[in-house]
Amino acid sequence: MCGIAGWVDWNDDLRLRKDILQDMTESLTPRGPDASGTWLSEHAALGHRRLIVIDPSGGLQPMTRTIGNNSFTLIYNGELYNTEDLRGKLLNRGYTFAGHSDTEVLLVSYLEWGSKCVEWLNGIFAFAVWDEKNQSLFMARDRVGVKPLFYSQQGSTLIFGSELKAMLAHPRVMPYLNEEGLAEIFAMGPSRTPGHGVFKNVAELRPGYWLRYDRNSLKVHQYWQLESKPHLDDLDTTTAKVRMLFEDAVRRQLVSDVPICTLLSGGLDSSAISAFAARHCQETGQGPLTTLSVDYVDNDQYFMSSSFQPNADAPWIKKVSDYLGTNHHDIKFDTPELVEALTAALYARDLPGMADIDASLYLFCKKIKEKATVALSGECADEVFGGYPWFAKAEGAVNSNYPWIRMLKERSAL
Repeated sequence: MCGIAGWVDWNDDLRLRKDILQDMTESLTPRGPDASGTWLSEHAALGHRRLIVIDPSGGLQPMTRTIGNNSFTLIYNGELYNTEDLRGKLLNRGYTFAGHSDTEVLLVSYLEWGSKCVEWLNGIFAFAVWDEKNQSLFMARDRVGVKPLFYSQQGSTLIFGSELKAMLAHPRVMPYLNEEGLAEIFAMGPSRTPGHGVFKNVAELRPGYWLRYDRNSLKVHQYWQLESKPHLDDLDTTTAKVRMLFEDAVRRQLVSDVPICTLLSGGLDSSAISAFAARHCQETGQGPLTTLSVDYVDNDQYFMSSSFQPNADAPWIKKVSDYLGTNHHDIKFDTPELVEALTAALYARDLPGMADIDASLYLFCKKIKEKATVALSGECADEVFGGYPWFAKAEGAVNSNYPWIRMLKERSAL
């Protein structure tokens, strides 16, 4: 995943504050277990934890590039899916590259296009670039907010990090909850209002936004938003277009210098992803695709149908795995394991979440890491393709609340 952290302060010499930067950076170790780096100048401090996916030696961060008498330093959490497209454009503009990492391509993209670089990026990202000559910090977050980024402005200081725990590792960010923060937890949870950091004086850079901080001001700008338009294509055209976009998204996310797998539940989304990934593995001679699934001990005996899950996963997982010829691993957890993992899952999220669901996901990810570093899943497919039950219920169309928030009267009373 990687993680970034740091701050800018016009009234302090941050070269003397390496211990604070180290604390912030080390809090993100689970996001980036493979490498760590810090960079300090008089008024800027940048830290990075790395999970190596592409170019182990050439993607080290923080990454600095000098043009004339100015230097630009980047820290970046994410992955670009159009790295080679961008590299080609930049090579044609006279730039050179020392490695093949997307980190270097992102930094050079900023040198070429400045804040408009985000309009060229196809990927998931949260990054910060420090401009030493102009004494300014630029930060940006991907279009739908896959990668997190929080910040706090306090007087002459701007503090930022990938997770709330990194923010709280800075002595100027205190873990105070006000009424708004409590409402986020009790009324909205496990959802959260975009832009809110729950803790007092902590904000979230919203998806599709960038931020610039210099001696004169802090500016936040929306560079992208989802547009709603009439759908005019017929069924055949729609089918072909969705398939093209779907396959393109899967193939671009299979670029890696480390082992890859897919998470297979037997549902439509994970099965389609696995199908495209399995074909790619066959075409590139990588051997059978590794797939993984999660289940619970004795679920075959005690499973009960619901509107969210009308039938058990296991039979469908086997059908898809056999059909695609994947190297499948079925991972099972028992209830006591889930209970033990609740604390670790809460620490990973920083905030109350979905209890046993978070605990099982935490344990599942630990098992996944034993097989692969990169895992593709069908996360958010229900939102995009209308998979949740409330999309098909008439009352959902007239409900002014978030459809997944239940017991609103009781929550409001809290």
